This record gives sequence, structure tokens and C-alpha cells, in this order.
Amino acid sequence: MSDTDVAPASRRSWLLVQLGGLYGLWLREVLRAVRDRGQLVGGLSRPILWVLILGIGLNPYFRGEVYGATTFVVPFTYLQFIFPAVVALNIMFTSVQSAVSVIWDREFGFLREVLVSPLSRATVLLGKILGGATVAVLHGCLVLILARFAGVALTWTDILSALGLMAMLAFALTSLGVVIANRIRTFEGFGIFSNAVILPLYFTSSSIFPLDPSLSRAQTRVVYPDWLVTIVEWNPLTYAVDSLRGALIDYNQFDPWMGIVVMAVSGVVLFAIALYDFNRA
Repeated sequence: MSDTDVAPASRRSWLLVQLGGLYGLWLREVLRAVRDRGQLVGGLSRPILWVLILGIGLNPYFRGEVYGATTFVVPFTYLQFIFPAVVALNIMFTSVQSAVSVIWDREFGFLREVLVSPLSRATVLLGKILGGATVAVLHGCLVLILARFAGVALTWTDILSALGLMAMLAFALTSLGVVIANRIRTFEGFGIFSNAVILPLYFTSSSIFPLDPSLSRAQTRVVYPDWLVTIVEWNPLTYAVDSLRGALIDYNQFDPWMGIVVMAVSGVVLFAIALYDFNRA
């Protein structure tokens, strides 16, 4: 066998090792999450509470029915409006919390064993992130089961479009979780800090209240506090939630492509930061 034949064979062998390791790490993350009953309970109870209590409880105020006259801010009930945001919420919590496995593996030595294997650090990181993102998408699908109850009629095209957007969002948020886990070395610190990131991101993403699309930008800043509008417009999650609304209830407050672009760029940037930290660890 000539030297020219050895090089491609060596590259193929290296690639097979990387793909095999990637699959193994992905499967480990998925199986660990599936066997964790606490995650399953949280994934089911969270959307039920948000849809039942918040969605139904605030629906009359959203429709303007509390004073007798119905004035629609957007042409949907509050239950329908918040439904895509609850999908994003379930994905968000699961994605970020799945990154705690990085701390777990570092604490108990598994990460050290994996890093001395033939697998590259990029492969190890990608396997863990893809595993966490897969579990997050599954938790997002748990919310879709409540679609009929929320008055949201979904076609297969809607579901497929939503799954693509959910996968992009889950990848970006799991990468964010890994970035946090690389900087916070304790379980307690990770839990506190991740919640300090998740909740402000979510509540300032126009997820539970709309920016009225009938108003101009200047009018919006008169109706709402100027600082709040600025935060909502600069929050990447705003455009992710808006894209999910476009896929699930055919309603957008912004250009539908903005969400796809923002999620793609955020995923690449956050993965690059996570990989940089991973290589330094």
C-alpha cells in the first residue's frame, strides 16, 4: 500500500472514531435524562402550570374583557399567545440545566477519562451539547401535546417547522449552559447563577406580554418604558419566541427570518465560546 493510500485510510479511521464517540456521548446524555424521573416530572408539570394558571388566569385581561368591552391587542387569546412561549420555556430550562452534567463529570472524573481518549475536545463537547439539546427538544414536544387544549390547531407542516426551530434554540441554550458550567464549578453555584440568567432572559423576551405590532417604534416607546423596549429588542430570545409563534400560531411581531438568523448566530458563537473554555480546562 502506497503512502497516498495510507493517508485517506487514516483519515477515515479517525473520522469513524470521532463519529462513534460522538454517538456514544450523545446516547449517554439522552439515556441519563430519560432515566431521571425528576426531569420528566418537571418537563410535564411546568407547561401544565403555565398553561392552566397563567394562560387561563390572565386571558380576560389580555382580551380586555374585564371592563365589558373586548379589545384585542393581538388576534389571539392569551392562552394561544403564550403557548409558543411555554414551549420555549420548557426548552430553556431543560437545555441550561442539562449542562450540569459537565460539572458532574468533572467532579467524578469521567470527563478526565474521556479527554485522554482519542476523541477531540470538540467531539466531546458537541456530543454533550447535542445530547442535552435532544432532551430539551423532547421536553418541548411535551408542551405540544397540550396544543388542542390551548386552542392551537397544528398541521404536520407546523410541527416540522417548529421542531427545526426548537432544535436550533435548544442547541444555542445548551451551549449557553455549558459556558456557565465552565465558569461555575459547584452544583449550588450553577443552579443559582443559571436561574439568574434564565428568568431575566425569558421575562424580557416578549414571551408573556406583546409589543403591540400596530404601533410604530416611537409609539411603542411611549406606551412602554423606553428601557424595557430596548431590552426586549436586544434580547436574542425575543426573536426565537417570535419564530415559534410564527410556526405554531402563524403570528409574528418581527421579521420571521430574524429568529432563524439570531438563533443560528447565537448557537455558533456560544458553541465557540464553550469550546474555547473547554480547551482551556
